[in-house]
Amino acid sequence: MEAQKFKTTINCAGCLAKVTPLLNGVAGEDNWEVDVKNPDKMLTVTADADVSEEAIIKAVNQAGFKAEAVG
Repeated sequence: MEAQKFKTTINCAGCLAKVTPLLNGVAGEDNWEVDVKNPDKMLTVTADADVSEEAIIKAVNQAGFKAEAVG
């Protein structure tokens, strides 16, 4: 299970609360985290390989934020 990383605009606890239900639905609970202390607000997803980058980005966008795959 390789981690997928994304730069995001998720930057506070309120933002996390908005995106949590959507990311839990796509990646599964406890399969993702956002490092809001990192300047790039890195989202790391460690879900199964069948979760596409597009699905993660779409979930973040639906919550009103932006995500961009890195590396």
